[in-house]
Amino acid sequence: MTAVLAIIHAGLAAAWVGGMAYSLFVVQPKLKRYFGTDQDGREHLTAVIASGNRWKVIGLIAAIALTGGAMLAINQDHWWIHAVKGLLLLIATGIFWYVSWRHWPQRVFATAAELPTLQRRLIILATTMLGLAGLAFALGVLAVHL
Repeated sequence: MTAVLAIIHAGLAAAWVGGMAYSLFVVQPKLKRYFGTDQDGREHLTAVIASGNRWKVIGLIAAIALTGGAMLAINQDHWWIHAVKGLLLLIATGIFWYVSWRHWPQRVFATAAELPTLQRRLIILATTMLGLAGLAFALGVLAVHL
């Protein structure tokens, strides 16, 4: 049971990390290159791609938290690693909340002059989220080998 739970937990975490990495390092640069100076077109397609994903990601984060908590309940060895992973997940979730409920509305109503700053901010926020989730994933792998 523990092995199956660990596989599910790691798979969910890998899906989140992989999705963020793909968006940040593949989709965003290609959108920028494809649209060039056409900010309106880029913003429109970005909004279409992002539309409807908020609740899917929240569900994914909840499933990661639940499976992590269940694993901790089953085996409390190296509990401190799970506590650190939980904290990293909490911080990444806070950033996701900010991006979803504050940053995106700002982008939707931004002027053409405001867009470059908001686009740079998103890259910083997404990179930070990816780093936090990636570190939590790495700590999970470390916990298995201790």
